[in-house]
Amino acid sequence: MEQMQGLDAAFAALEQSKAPVHVGSIFIYDPSTAPGGFVRFKDIISFIENRLQLSKSLRRKMVKVPFNIDYPYWVEDAGFDLEYHLRHVALPKPGDWRQLCILAARLFARPLDLSRPPWEITVIEGLDNIEGVPKGSYALLAKVHHMAIDGISGVDLMHATHTLRPDEEPLSTPDTWRPDPDPSQIGLLARGYLKALTLPARQATALWQTTPGALKAAQGFFKKDFDFKALIQTPKTRFNGCISPHRVFGGQSFSFKEINTMRALCDGAKMNDIMLSVCGGAMRKYLAAKEELPDTSVTAMAPISVRTDEERNTMGNQIAAMYVPLGSHISDVSERLKYVVEETRKAKNLTNALGARQISDIAKLSPAAAMVTGSNLFHRLKLADRTKPLINTVVTNVPGPPIPLYSAGARAVCVYGMLCLIDGIRLGHIVHTFMDDVTVSFTACREAMPDPEFYDECLKESFEEHRAAFKALPEPKLKTKSSSGKTKTTNKVVDLKPAEKDKKRHDA
Repeated sequence: MEQMQGLDAAFAALEQSKAPVHVGSIFIYDPSTAPGGFVRFKDIISFIENRLQLSKSLRRKMVKVPFNIDYPYWVEDAGFDLEYHLRHVALPKPGDWRQLCILAARLFARPLDLSRPPWEITVIEGLDNIEGVPKGSYALLAKVHHMAIDGISGVDLMHATHTLRPDEEPLSTPDTWRPDPDPSQIGLLARGYLKALTLPARQATALWQTTPGALKAAQGFFKKDFDFKALIQTPKTRFNGCISPHRVFGGQSFSFKEINTMRALCDGAKMNDIMLSVCGGAMRKYLAAKEELPDTSVTAMAPISVRTDEERNTMGNQIAAMYVPLGSHISDVSERLKYVVEETRKAKNLTNALGARQISDIAKLSPAAAMVTGSNLFHRLKLADRTKPLINTVVTNVPGPPIPLYSAGARAVCVYGMLCLIDGIRLGHIVHTFMDDVTVSFTACREAMPDPEFYDECLKESFEEHRAAFKALPEPKLKTKSSSGKTKTTNKVVDLKPAEKDKKRHDA
């Protein structure tokens, strides 16, 4: 039995029937690499069953403390049933991308059963008409509650459900997992009461530890290393307000190499800056088409992992947040990217001054009852419709491996992410890198975005504008010496060296 961290408990407290707080992924696989060239549903069951021992989270369930006097606990589920968590459906013909998106959105909108380990995987067959995907492919749609996972621990979970070779032998090590008996509610109540008595002292210690960061933040503010102007001017859009129970989903796939070369559009630009600018451009196009484009920039929350090496392969969330305007009020691509780079620099300066780890640790000390009560009141009083938003969307980067992955022998072709939505945030983006591709996925409330196909086009057009801006750049002039010893200037297209491409592939 292991108690949740504060952020994990916060995600558990945020759960509402209209707004389930789970995240997801859609992996698409080519079964031609599997033994015999095909994969059966029972092969997937056997494959995952053999590798359950590689993940701590798959067989744990949540047990709440009476009256929410303390954070919930993780308990090894004595009633664990793998086949309950694995489902199997098929798309009708023609089996195209839009059909997959509609089904994925419907499956993702359904809450998880939180009396069991909080995850599900649905096998989706019939993907016969998706561009770039081999005919006969299938998908795995995985849903995992956010209290059990963040972007980095999600990568660890991905490793537990994949192999590096299609013909890798099943694990031969014995599975030493043992279930726990359900804990006594009276015992949990007594333990929680005693722990609550020490909470004021622990909160005071945490606040004291953040004092140096607060002083650095104050100094940085006066030095103009950062400001809060963009956050203060965050507009209210259709992507703010109370959530409905219905979701839409879509996404685009782009070349990692091409995105990396686009960094030449602005000095100091990184891959994340490019994708933030692309998302800002897409939101600009969508809101302009609705005649709702605000005069000030929309703002995104970008999660930051503060997970240490010692915390790898552990459950839960080790994240802080960075707030970045996306430049949606700027039409010129190069100018928008410059704006994003500068605002990202300010946001990083603020986060570094405060200390991302310290911010995360403070969040872990909120009383459990206060989190549950606050979440319920915010939802029932519909405060998201009445308050000014701090952000308009979420853009989170999930780094994936640059090498092939296999599940039950089938080769992973591509991966898309799905994001939970809560009151006040009705649109979220996940930037997922895998092999040579970068996918940008979006999850939205259907009431805020009734036409996801159009937003898909907005993302594509925004990327094309960045591509056109890069191609319009003048070729750099390199000085060389002729055979006579005189210096001459030549035009040459400069590409990144392989070593430079691989270095810090997922820089933030």
